[in-house]
Amino acid sequence: MIIFPAVDIKNGQCVRLKQGLEHEVTVFSNDPVQMAKHWEESGAKWLHLVDLDGAFSGRPKNFHLIEKICQTVNIPVQLGGGIRDLDIARAYMDAGVTRIIIGTMALEDRDLFGRLCELYPGKVGVSLDAENGKLKSKGWVEDTGLTIEQAIPELIALGSAFIIFTDITRDGMQTGVNIDSLQKVLKLSSVPVIVAGGIATLEDIKAVYPLRERGLEGVITGRAIYSGSLDFKEAVLWLEEQE
Repeated sequence: MIIFPAVDIKNGQCVRLKQGLEHEVTVFSNDPVQMAKHWEESGAKWLHLVDLDGAFSGRPKNFHLIEKICQTVNIPVQLGGGIRDLDIARAYMDAGVTRIIIGTMALEDRDLFGRLCELYPGKVGVSLDAENGKLKSKGWVEDTGLTIEQAIPELIALGSAFIIFTDITRDGMQTGVNIDSLQKVLKLSSVPVIVAGGIATLEDIKAVYPLRERGLEGVITGRAIYSGSLDFKEAVLWLEEQE
């Protein structure tokens, strides 16, 4: 199982939002490149990058910063936020991003999402961000009218290589993963699943670890590793001891 440290970028800074709210922002670093390098040096096997400005505006806002991160670290990078057409996706892949995460496009333009999956087989995943079982889009500010039960089978059929599932009510709250919702997603999915939202301590990682046998590829953690409630090095070491 992989622990993905999150580097969320807003206005050129490394931040975390609470429940995805644009105004509920905490700045953790003015140097996202150095922060990405820090997590690599701490044992990260992957990085999870999000262009928050892109997610809210629908256009990439931190492209050169993300490109610099890809050039600086020696571990694979997955990226989401504002990737809503093929040209943007291609530019990020050319810049060194290993795999891309699609949210709004996947839920609102199935044909385009399918074409993207064909263009980069195995390298395109979908971000499913749910609040009480209902999926949100455009930086979590709009209701899609879809449920996870409706979306997952179709998106996998179109070529999604993995799913990132976030319970919005848990994101940035450090209250533990919504295990019931995660189990529902794992049951519906035939591709690997990564969970985000709620990871606060090593105990939270231990709680979801058994689900790797049902398709859980990893966990994304942000606020917890920045605030110190989760010791990233300790968590990586614990996983290595299990595996």
